Amino acid sequence: MRRARQIACVIFGLLCGLYPAASFSAPENQADVTIAPQVLLIDGGSGTILLSKDADKPIPPASLAKLMTAEVVFDALKRGEISQDTPYVVSEHAWRTGGAPSGTSTMFAKIKSSPTVADLLQGMIVQSANDGAIVLAEGLAGSESAFAERMNERARALGLTGSHFVNATGLPAEGQVVTLHDMVKLAKHIQSSYPEYYHYYAQPEFTWNKITQRNRNPLLPLKVGADGLGTGYTEASGYALVGSAEQNGRRLFLGLSGLASSKDRAEEARKLIQWGMNNFDRVRLFRAGEVVGSAEVFGGTQAHVDLSVPDDVELLLPKRGRERLKARILYQGPIAAPVKAGAQLAEIQFELNGSVLKKLPVFAAKNVETGTLSQRAFGAVKELSTGWLRKFF
Repeated sequence: MRRARQIACVIFGLLCGLYPAASFSAPENQADVTIAPQVLLIDGGSGTILLSKDADKPIPPASLAKLMTAEVVFDALKRGEISQDTPYVVSEHAWRTGGAPSGTSTMFAKIKSSPTVADLLQGMIVQSANDGAIVLAEGLAGSESAFAERMNERARALGLTGSHFVNATGLPAEGQVVTLHDMVKLAKHIQSSYPEYYHYYAQPEFTWNKITQRNRNPLLPLKVGADGLGTGYTEASGYALVGSAEQNGRRLFLGLSGLASSKDRAEEARKLIQWGMNNFDRVRLFRAGEVVGSAEVFGGTQAHVDLSVPDDVELLLPKRGRERLKARILYQGPIAAPVKAGAQLAEIQFELNGSVLKKLPVFAAKNVETGTLSQRAFGAVKELSTGWLRKFF
């Protein structure tokens, strides 16, 4: 059975200053924060979910798919499969589908020309160029469809469970969907794993074929510390954005979708970044190795085993309403002895206003040996007499 042991009293003590502190959040009324139908706002340092609304709803990706395209290329660069100087030929398919004749976002690469990977990355990231994305896909995998298979392989490896890619551009295609949860997770991965390429997302403009275009990310000029990532638009899902901003050493990652206009997208993104930066404090709830709760043990020398966290637990808490914070220990139990110290036995889940802020694994703080014959017999009798209750509660 999945047992839940609430430890709200411990959290209350932390918030009241009895223990060293840390932070969390989730507004009581999300409609008061933003008009965006789908939102996910996460604190990069602690992983705290500051705001979540329909973040797992599948949506057409539009140009947000280019985040996955870029990740595949970054990974190939990091592994030495290609270099930034590797040239790729602009095919007729790339030119017609994503180039000047397409009427879509383009870097205006000439057919049969050979831009380098660095050129194509800048076109795709700064200008959201569809021709740049297709040329990269064909150059790296031989065809756009083969590259899409590679995108999906990388997505699975990164734990992006709600997304499926059909092409490198995000242009409308049956079966192509993403979730904001996946896109924000991908954005965090790109920012942390590829610092040598992440700077492209903040590049203000790029010139190719004697045509200069400014970066399409509306957050960049708004002075909120934004330094990436990308935007998207489809008639079906409206205007979308995945972005990141840093202020005073704090980084936020934001995903939003479903806005009615590009103006609304920019304004809501700006508001959410500032709201996230201004309304939360970082608080340490537990130090590494600290006991956070216990779990029942069956057939052991002890009836319970202490549970601890391996690292400091820090979250962001709203400046008001912290007394409603709850924490629960969740596990399948009782746990059969013997129990080895360091074994992962459960997870701790933090909640505020009905929203789950974060889940973390917790581990056995010490060994629990197999009990004597009489201890095991007592445990068996106890299990037979009370175990049936878990079927109903």
